[in-house]
Amino acid sequence: MGRDTIIAPKRESLFPISDAANIISADINIFAILNISKIMELNNIYLGFALATFAGLSTGIGSGLALFTKSFNKRFLAIALGLSAGIMLYVSFVELIQLSFESLTAIYGMNFGKLITVTGFVVGLLLMLLIDQLFDHHSIADFISRSEDKNESVLIKAGVFSAIALAIHNFPEGFATFTATVYDPAIGVTLATAIAVHNIPEGIAVSVPIYYATKSKRKAFYISFLSGLAEPIGALIGFLIFRTVFNEALFGISFAFCAGIMVYVALNELLPVAKEYGEPSDTIIGVTIGMIIMAISLIMMYA
Repeated sequence: MGRDTIIAPKRESLFPISDAANIISADINIFAILNISKIMELNNIYLGFALATFAGLSTGIGSGLALFTKSFNKRFLAIALGLSAGIMLYVSFVELIQLSFESLTAIYGMNFGKLITVTGFVVGLLLMLLIDQLFDHHSIADFISRSEDKNESVLIKAGVFSAIALAIHNFPEGFATFTATVYDPAIGVTLATAIAVHNIPEGIAVSVPIYYATKSKRKAFYISFLSGLAEPIGALIGFLIFRTVFNEALFGISFAFCAGIMVYVALNELLPVAKEYGEPSDTIIGVTIGMIIMAISLIMMYA
C-alpha cells in the first residue's frame, strides 16, 4: 500500500491523464510533446529566418564587388570559398550525419536507422543534382565564365536565367540553414556564414551579364539581390514542415538530407569557383582552415 502511494504521484507528475488524452486526440508523437519546447524554441525560429535571409541576400555583396569596385582580391575570395567548403564538409560529416545516426538508430535500431540516414544523405545529393540538371547544366564557375562574354544578345538571357536557376538552387540551402539553427544556433550561424560566402560568386554571376546587357548597375544589383530571397522562402518551408509533422524521426532525416545538400554545394560549387579565382594551393589552404575552425568550435561548444 505504501509502495503504491509512492509510485502513483510519480506517474501523475510525468504523464498526467489529461496530457495523455490530449496526445491521443491530437495524434502527435509523444517525443514531440516532451521536446518541442526545447528544440523549436521561438528565438531559434526567428534566428533561423534571420540567418537564412542574411545568407541569401549576401548575393548583393558579390554584385556590389562586381559593379561598384574597380578591383577586389580574387585570391582572398578563393581562400574564403575554400574555407566555406571546409566548414560545410566538416559539419556535414562530423556533426549532421552523426546527429542523424543518433536520432534514427534510437528509433529504428542500428541497421535500419543507418540505412535511413544514408538514404536521406543521398536524397539531398540527388535533389541538388536534379535541380542543376533541370534548370542549368553548368556550375557557378561556368556562369562566371560566361558572364565575361560581351555579346549583348546572349548576356541578358544568361543573367536572368542565372538568377532564376540560382534562386531555385538556393531553396534547399535556406531549408538547411533553418534546420541547423533550430536545433543548435551555433551550428546555424557557422553554416549561414559559409553559405553567405558561397553566395558572393553567385551575385557576380547574375549581375555582370545583366549590367553589360542593360548598362544599368541598379537593375543588375536589384536582380542579383532579389535572387537570394529564395533562401528565406526555403526556411519558411522548413518551418511549415516541422510545425505540422514535427517528430524526432523527421528531424533525424532532415539532418542527413541537409548534409547531402551541403556536401554537393561544397564539391560542385565552392571548390570549382575557388580554383577559378585563386592559386592552386589557395583552395586546400581554405579548406584546411575551415575544417580546423569548425573542429575547434564544436569542441568548445560541447566542452
